[in-house]
Amino acid sequence: MKVTVSRKAHFNAAHRLHYEKWSDEENKATFGKCNNEYYHGHNYDLTVKVTGEVDPITGYVVDMKVLKDLIKIYVLEEFDHKNLNLQVEEFKTINPTAENICIAIWKRLRPVLDPQLDLKVILYETERNFVEYPSI
Repeated sequence: MKVTVSRKAHFNAAHRLHYEKWSDEENKATFGKCNNEYYHGHNYDLTVKVTGEVDPITGYVVDMKVLKDLIKIYVLEEFDHKNLNLQVEEFKTINPTAENICIAIWKRLRPVLDPQLDLKVILYETERNFVEYPSI
């Protein structure tokens, strides 16, 4: 029987949505306030969900302390209080939209978790706007 365990985290980061090949007018029309040349910030809320079989000995799907540490190392230390466009490698070539940030977090965590475990990342950019990866 599979069980899902979840861990919440929070980080603050700045970004700018901008496509270099477009004119300033095209960028402003597409991205609005998110195209501010001086960047803008969000208080992101993150939920990491791990699904798998319960270990018959430990009773864990995954040790929550281990999951907490992985999120700290691979996400929070890399994204918290950073300018995503300028300081995070993934976003030097792609727009740091909520969708792309969510996928980047998943890609950072997937290799460090047991491959038998399923992983889902949910990222809240605002209280009302959030994305999930992978989607069902």
